Amino acid sequence: MTTRILLIEDDQELNELLCEFLALENFHVDQAFDGEQGLNMALNGQYDVLVLDIMMPKMNGLDLLKQFRTAHKTPVLMLTARSDEVDRIVGFEMGADDYLPKPCNPREISARIRAILRRVEMDRSVMEASGSRQIITREDVELNHNTRIVSKQGEALDLTSTEFNLLASLLAKAGQVLSKEELTEKALGRKLALYDRSVDMHMSNLRRKLGPFLSNEPRIKTIRGVGYQYVIND
Repeated sequence: MTTRILLIEDDQELNELLCEFLALENFHVDQAFDGEQGLNMALNGQYDVLVLDIMMPKMNGLDLLKQFRTAHKTPVLMLTARSDEVDRIVGFEMGADDYLPKPCNPREISARIRAILRRVEMDRSVMEASGSRQIITREDVELNHNTRIVSKQGEALDLTSTEFNLLASLLAKAGQVLSKEELTEKALGRKLALYDRSVDMHMSNLRRKLGPFLSNEPRIKTIRGVGYQYVIND
């Protein structure tokens, strides 16, 4: 089955370059050159991955992502200016799955897309392989692998797919420390790269959505220089 990519990038030269390269990688690529066109195509097309620039005319990428996420869970790879960490943080809060700073190598974009697709396939395989409800409960938090719903005190949380995968990994080994390398592979489907802060940003959003325990102690601890731990608070 052909993988369909929607590339939303206003730089026409870069758009064409990426489109040609991804086509050589056996992806079917549709192109959009501004935010309004991109949002319309994203909402009305059946795409496997969106590649989304932030700075665009008519509608910026963050506004596009916010509107798109109200109705779709399609994975989104965000392209940001190298120095705009604020845009990356906001992008993750809006539901982006991964990011790459510009300028970026087309091969790296292809590799990130394939990593996202591997992670999506892994998610699907887990759901199909579970013949019974697979539920992890820890204090007031319940995670259901079949429905991919997380609830706290009976109320569903609005988690992205990456946040769900991070929490599933942490809950499955509650009390143990998981390295950033392991979490990157399980949640993002790729190896941890040098200076890569994607897991840190996703984890920050996850902590905010989960909130602390009733005792006001954090549910997820950062183990400096190692990784993260979901705290056992029985």
